[in-house]
Amino acid sequence: MKNLALLAILGVFLVIGCSPVNGAGDVAVGGAAPNFTGTDSHGKTHSLTDFKGKFVVLEWFNPDCPFVKAQYDPKHMQELQKLFTKKGIVWLSVDSSAPGKQGHLTPDQANAVLKEKGAAPTALLLDPEGKIGRLYGAKTTPHMFVIDPSGKLIYAGAIDDKQGKNYVRAALEEALAGKPVSQAATQPYGCSVKY
Repeated sequence: MKNLALLAILGVFLVIGCSPVNGAGDVAVGGAAPNFTGTDSHGKTHSLTDFKGKFVVLEWFNPDCPFVKAQYDPKHMQELQKLFTKKGIVWLSVDSSAPGKQGHLTPDQANAVLKEKGAAPTALLLDPEGKIGRLYGAKTTPHMFVIDPSGKLIYAGAIDDKQGKNYVRAALEEALAGKPVSQAATQPYGCSVKY
């Protein structure tokens, strides 16, 4: 009987506790987003702790990936970036492609790509060693994460459901309205991150 009670308690904990991100290391929705430091395409250094008190979106980016192009060519991703950065949300695109791999960008190439696409992230972090990508367990491009002002991960997964529902937009709108994110973890899809 005691064992059954313990199992029931454990089951409740697992249901209401942190939801692990598919394939991620220690990163879990509901848990603390790990801090990182990275350099952007203009040579400026950013740490997650710099943005405490703000919502932060992390978007894994590879300009040569067809799934990324499917978001950028019709300007869907840029519209989201502009909409939410105007509301004070920090949007960090991250390129974790290693040198010699598809999607790897030098700082000059990165700035040219941002201009060509009309992208409007707060910054594009260049992560050629994959430190930030591996820290978050980023598997695909795009792979999206949303962090709340307290530093808690509140969404991880795909950009959308491929049917028209944008998970990141929904998560941010719910969070900005003070509501819990109704769909906090989804299966990301896209190209593999080229570590």
